Amino acid sequence: MNRISSINKPTLRDSLSVSLTVGAYGVAFGAAAVANGFTVLQSCLLSLLTFSGASQFAVVGVLGAGGTALSGIATASLLGIRNGLYGVIMAPRLKVKGFKRIVAAQVTIDESTGVALGQEVRSPEAMRQGFWLTGFGVFIFWNLFTLAGALGAQAMGDIRAWGLDSAVPAAFLGLVWPRLKTNGDRALAIGCAVFAVAMTPILPAGLPIIATAFIAIAVGLRK
Repeated sequence: MNRISSINKPTLRDSLSVSLTVGAYGVAFGAAAVANGFTVLQSCLLSLLTFSGASQFAVVGVLGAGGTALSGIATASLLGIRNGLYGVIMAPRLKVKGFKRIVAAQVTIDESTGVALGQEVRSPEAMRQGFWLTGFGVFIFWNLFTLAGALGAQAMGDIRAWGLDSAVPAAFLGLVWPRLKTNGDRALAIGCAVFAVAMTPILPAGLPIIATAFIAIAVGLRK
C-alpha cells in the first residue's frame, strides 16, 4: 500500500494517457493480421512476444503480400534497431539486473522511453516510474486490443477508415516536443521529419526513421 501511494500522480497520469492511446492501436494490428491470413492465436502471439508495433505490422505486411518468412523477419529486425538504441539510453538510468533486466528489455519501446525521459525533470524516481508504468501499460492495452481487433476483424471493415494509425505518431510527438527546448532542437526535429516523409516512398520500410536517428547523432556530435 505504501508503494502505491508513493507513485507520482502526474507521472501516472502521463503514463496512462499514453498507454491507453497507443494500446488502442492494437485493434488495427489485430484486424490487419487476421485480414492478411494470420489466425487469432498467431496475431496475439506476435503482440505478446514481439511487442513492437512497427515490426509487427512489417511482418504482417510482408507475409500478407506473399513475401517469405525470412524477408519478414529481416524487415522487422531492421525496424527493431531503434529499440536497441533506447536500451543504451535507459540501461544506466534504470540500473536493473538479472530477470528484471530481461523484463525491462521487453518493455523498452518508443513510449516507455519517451515518458521516462520526460519525467527526469521531476526526479530520477519519477523517471523510473514513468518507464515501468508506461511499458507495462502499453503492453497490457496493446495485447488486449490486439485480441479485440483480431476477433472483430470482419465486423470492423476497412481499419484505415478508423484513423487509428494517427494515434501513435500523435502520442509520440506529444512526448518529444516539450523536450525540444531550443530553436536548433526544433529545427533539427522538423528537418528530420521532413526528410523521413520525403524518403518514405523511396527507401525500404523503417530506413527513413533509422536514417533520421543518424542525422540527429551527427548533428549532436558537432555541437
